[in-house]
Amino acid sequence: MRPLATLAALLFAWTVAAPPAPAQAPTFDPDTVRAQPLDGGKMWLFEDPPTEYLAETYGFRPDEAWYRRARLASLRMPGCSASFVSPHGLVLTNHHCAQSSVVAVDEGGEGLLDAGFAATELGQERRVPDLYMDQLVAIEDVTAEMSAPVDAAQTDAEREAAFAEAEAAVTARLLADYGVTAPDEDADDYVVQVVALYDGGRYSAYTFRRYRDVRLVMAPEQALGFFGGDYDNFTYPRYAADFAFFRIYGDDGQPLESPEFFPLSQEGVEAGSVVFVIGNPGSTARGLTVAQLEFLRDVQLATTLDFVDSRAAALQAYLDSGEAPEPDQVRSQIFELSNAQKAFGGRLRGLSDPYIIARRAAAERDFREASPEAAAIIDEQTRLQEEKRDLAAAYRAFPYLYSRTYGSALLQRAQAAAEGNAEAAAVEDRPARLERAYLEAEVDALRGYYQARGEALPTPLQGASAEAVADRLLSTSAAASAAGGVADDDPAVVLVRAVAPDLAAFRSASAGFSAREGDLARRLGRARYVTYGGAVPPDATFSLRFTDGVVTGYPYNGTIAPPLTTLFGMYDRYHSFCTSGRDVARCDWALPENWLEAQGNLDLSTPVNFTSTSDTIGGNSGSPTVNRDGELVGLNFDRTIEGLVRDYLYAPERGRNVMVDTRLVQEALANVYDLDGLLAEIRSGTLRQ
Repeated sequence: MRPLATLAALLFAWTVAAPPAPAQAPTFDPDTVRAQPLDGGKMWLFEDPPTEYLAETYGFRPDEAWYRRARLASLRMPGCSASFVSPHGLVLTNHHCAQSSVVAVDEGGEGLLDAGFAATELGQERRVPDLYMDQLVAIEDVTAEMSAPVDAAQTDAEREAAFAEAEAAVTARLLADYGVTAPDEDADDYVVQVVALYDGGRYSAYTFRRYRDVRLVMAPEQALGFFGGDYDNFTYPRYAADFAFFRIYGDDGQPLESPEFFPLSQEGVEAGSVVFVIGNPGSTARGLTVAQLEFLRDVQLATTLDFVDSRAAALQAYLDSGEAPEPDQVRSQIFELSNAQKAFGGRLRGLSDPYIIARRAAAERDFREASPEAAAIIDEQTRLQEEKRDLAAAYRAFPYLYSRTYGSALLQRAQAAAEGNAEAAAVEDRPARLERAYLEAEVDALRGYYQARGEALPTPLQGASAEAVADRLLSTSAAASAAGGVADDDPAVVLVRAVAPDLAAFRSASAGFSAREGDLARRLGRARYVTYGGAVPPDATFSLRFTDGVVTGYPYNGTIAPPLTTLFGMYDRYHSFCTSGRDVARCDWALPENWLEAQGNLDLSTPVNFTSTSDTIGGNSGSPTVNRDGELVGLNFDRTIEGLVRDYLYAPERGRNVMVDTRLVQEALANVYDLDGLLAEIRSGTLRQ
């Protein structure tokens, strides 16, 4: 559900997280499990569209005009996807993709996150600082230009340098076609991104038109955008009005002309409708070998969940204390972390399922038989994972040490001082409650490393508990405050230096593993593309893809989930949870007063959310969902927790993606928010004034 923002960047290298699930005895014979044709997923490339597959599956053969419109009407924004929905630069995406923008345009004390925002005329639309949106205007295969220098490099550092040099040459060549010699961060511009597909088995250069004047037009109250709170997150049936509008303006300060856009469908979808989700899926790991998946499951998982759990608990306690001067920012961080808790936990449940591993193993056997080269590479990768297991304790202790976002300021200052870095004094103080919680968590992780290895704790870490060590550091170290200088013999500096050799050894070893792993993945990706071609799409790369699916419910929890939910259900959730003796102000299904007042004016049979078999993942938030005619029928915003396994395997029988129905968007604009001008624009293309 969440955008790929700060936490995502932090966690992507780790891919999955949660404590190891109890061992399950298979209730089937793993040798009888067979791979399915679409196990590699349906995140199709626009440069290699599966037209014949679509024709055979749905009797639908998109032409070049359909693909072009789908590409140009779609947009990428930081961490999310979006799309043009009028010829005047009007953009529709998810509320949770706009959440930080809502906070950013708040002029102080407005409380827009809770109150919502609606500009009733163009002059009221507020520019969002530093927000940009990208439109993919050209694609070129640059495999020949990129592969030769990268393949010739001998080390990871050399490969990075070779990639950067080749990418710079490709970028300069492509930008010259648009008359661009240097990027201008103050104006609309073109940017080029070279994307390594199939782990570097193939390269595509994407040229984007980057729009920098993006203004918030409308966002409902967070109570609607995140209706049901964390309880409903990664679940279905859902009733969330997770949508928001922006507008892109040109360099002339006028609304952008956007001739390629998706008109909103008036008829919508029904059970059995074919839909196409167009967006920028962030990252998948379907190209990993079984040995790599088992290492993720067995070694790295608990570390990430412990990190997320401890920081979420600390922030919640801080928010509950009433001490936070800007509670909306804290709530935004909690939202990000709570989303991660469910996301990574669901992924682990998939990897802990013997059937999923057996199905991946079956696909790997097929690949080995089809390609002797692949078989040899897979064997090398297996041996490498065995080497990594020797550093299991370090992999659990060190990855999040000294985190800039969620780590102790005291330890960050001590680290800077130990390295002779003048930045020690530049680290701002954290609120005392957060500082103590973060410090205890980091100390506990360090103590756990030495205990797991059966080694004595270094003197600075000795004590009855992590809490006792944290107490001692907070009371004796000058690094506890940004106000004081940190001496060379400061207790926190002594601690940092005590663990530095082990940390350095881990970083060196893991960098070596990463280089070898990347080289093997590149060779294996090339073998995969040679063997299967575009029939197996590459792993997600936060670049534009489209996926097909069918609107359908599914069995769950001993009953059946409907393909669509309605406003009847939304109001039922409110009354069932919030007016039956609970505190309405703290109810996750609470509705704002304007929604309660509007109930009599609404068509309660209006669909709110629907679900399909489309192949989506993080980064697809805000993705336009269109029908065969290119009409917008929905906005992707989530997937069910059972569907989190699709990070590693597309299994449509397990879970669904979840979308906002655009009929709900139109009903809300007309009968809750009285935004008739905005509604007229998305229905007839008439620009409001």
